[in-house]
Amino acid sequence: MLRKLLASAAVAVSAMVLTGAAMAADYNWTFQTSETAGEPGFVNKQKWAETVKELSGGRIEIEIVPIGAVVPHTDTLEAVGGGILQGHLTDPSYFAGKDPAFAMMGNLVGAWSDPFELLGFMQSGGGHELYSELVEPYGVHFIGAAATEPEAFVSSKPIRTVEDLKGIKLRAPEGMVYEIFSKAGASPVALPGSEVFTALDKGVVDAADYTVFATNQAQGMNDIAHYPLYPGFHSLPLIDISMTKSIWDELPDDLKAVLNASVDVFIFQHVYSVRKLDAEAVAKAKENPDIEIINWSGDERAKFRRIAQQEWETWAAKTEMTQRYYDAVVAYLKGRNLL
Repeated sequence: MLRKLLASAAVAVSAMVLTGAAMAADYNWTFQTSETAGEPGFVNKQKWAETVKELSGGRIEIEIVPIGAVVPHTDTLEAVGGGILQGHLTDPSYFAGKDPAFAMMGNLVGAWSDPFELLGFMQSGGGHELYSELVEPYGVHFIGAAATEPEAFVSSKPIRTVEDLKGIKLRAPEGMVYEIFSKAGASPVALPGSEVFTALDKGVVDAADYTVFATNQAQGMNDIAHYPLYPGFHSLPLIDISMTKSIWDELPDDLKAVLNASVDVFIFQHVYSVRKLDAEAVAKAKENPDIEIINWSGDERAKFRRIAQQEWETWAAKTEMTQRYYDAVVAYLKGRNLL
């Protein structure tokens, strides 16, 4: 499927870019990401920029910079709208303080078991249109969405069921995920990601909502917290790929087509590269006899989703947009027997 997509994208834009192949870049942009340099997500976003350059025949060059390089990660929305940055590739949840719809659209906790479920909703369930409507007043054009693998869960205690969450001190970001784990009986603690390892090591928390299995393993999380939950059951963040709307509006149609096609290429490249890294990390973790990887049953995942749905309904009532998003997601999940 990936080969077919790559071929289709190349055919679609090749006729449009050949004349510019030997030319200097017409556009030089800076896009900020939500990862530090060197993380798998950051590397994949650099590859996306290379794809844009290739498909545009060198007419577009994009510099990918890490989190905080130009502005704080919570401020890229305004920076892109104002032209300080020309784009970003980031988690919309960072903008929840501006509008609760960003929290729902960025990471609807418990909704998605696979990135292609979320991406299917974005492409055919109304998600793309709703998110475009949300960001346009900020002077931002939403090119498209990508996603990563479901995040794993780090734990120093075995959590085999929803019931086992009761009394567990766990690190969770403030907002929807914090409230959902609280409703499930856990005792959430808001900590920055930089403090997770130390907090686990010293017993300040028993578990942590952190990131994908491969990153957890690489950072030694599983070596101090021996009961990781994988595949993930709770968190699957959206990746928002957007740029300054005034720049987008002035682009020729062929370069708009290039950018749209590049997102489709990035989706598959990113998902499958992270999936491969996760598989390798799982194999590595299994070499340690002290580590037990726990995979929740379908029944337990359904129980957690039912708890999450209560919080979805709470957030849906916050604004007209959150209600519209909630209605669209529920209709999509029901229509595919995913609820």
